[in-house]
Amino acid sequence: MRPSRRILIVLALVLAAGGIFAWRYIEAAPALGEERGWLDRTLAAFGLGGESDRTIFSGYVEAEYVMAASPVGGRLMQLEVARGTQVAAGTKLFALEDVSEQAARAEAEGRLSQAQALLADLLTGKRQPEIDAIVAQRAQAQAALKQSEAEFKRQTELQRAGYVATKAVDDARARRDSDLNRIAELDAQLEVARMPGRDQQIQAAQAEVASASAALKRANWTLDQTVVEAPVSGLVVDTHFRPGEMIAPNQPVVQLLPPANLKIRFFVPEALLGSVAVGEKVELHCDGCAAPIPATIRFIAPEAEFTPPVIYSREERTRLVFMAEAWPDSDPEALRVGQPVDVIAARPQ
Repeated sequence: MRPSRRILIVLALVLAAGGIFAWRYIEAAPALGEERGWLDRTLAAFGLGGESDRTIFSGYVEAEYVMAASPVGGRLMQLEVARGTQVAAGTKLFALEDVSEQAARAEAEGRLSQAQALLADLLTGKRQPEIDAIVAQRAQAQAALKQSEAEFKRQTELQRAGYVATKAVDDARARRDSDLNRIAELDAQLEVARMPGRDQQIQAAQAEVASASAALKRANWTLDQTVVEAPVSGLVVDTHFRPGEMIAPNQPVVQLLPPANLKIRFFVPEALLGSVAVGEKVELHCDGCAAPIPATIRFIAPEAEFTPPVIYSREERTRLVFMAEAWPDSDPEALRVGQPVDVIAARPQ
């Protein structure tokens, strides 16, 4: 074999070995949280690169969904939205059957009207015809008193002249006193008739009105819950029922995704945990993103994941990762749930 051919074979083997080494180095770097970009890692593999001022972590997009449900159960009568549509806050999502709720509200309205009428009756006293009857009886008693007073006066004068016995005067006096007492009795009845009910009765009636009002308020609230509107603006991710199906109370019917509820979950190796902090600004890079998306780290898990509860050796420490979450500061619509994302953070100086 010629010397030149041998040199070429040796050179090819060296380049192949170097390529394999560089590939493994590049592939291992993300898992270990290498603080370099792919170009920096390639150059560093051949000893040509320097330290980068950025840290790259691999992550993915997650979401916190809003589940639209009704606190009352029933048959689904109307489903106003479909999967994949955008809805604004306040948009009608679905409606349940409300026959029972309508009947409950009508019953509560009747109870309230009855309680209010009873209270009004106690506050106004007796009816006017009853008062008029007492007034008429007093007028009769007043006429009888006038007649008995005149008879008593006449009998007294006759007794002084010696024409009648003392008993006749006593009888006339008794009739006059009886008529006076009758007028006093009717005056008392008239006063009572014009008075409202007793305090205890009025308080009981007022409590009944308050209870009936609360029952009507609850019935109205229950009826309102049969129609559910979107609590926030967002994308309809899924609908879990079709019209005609029975739904249990608090069972989600429509799944919403507001853009502000998108977040990035990524993992920080134990060796680089000190390079990130809650409140730190990072950049998000993803396939299809026109430009980097700014984000803020809002959470870092206090405990490592996928680690057995043993004393860690120096070799095992490289396997420790801490889950962290960053929330986009703008353009969350550019992200999709499950989409891979690179989280780039500045290295601490």
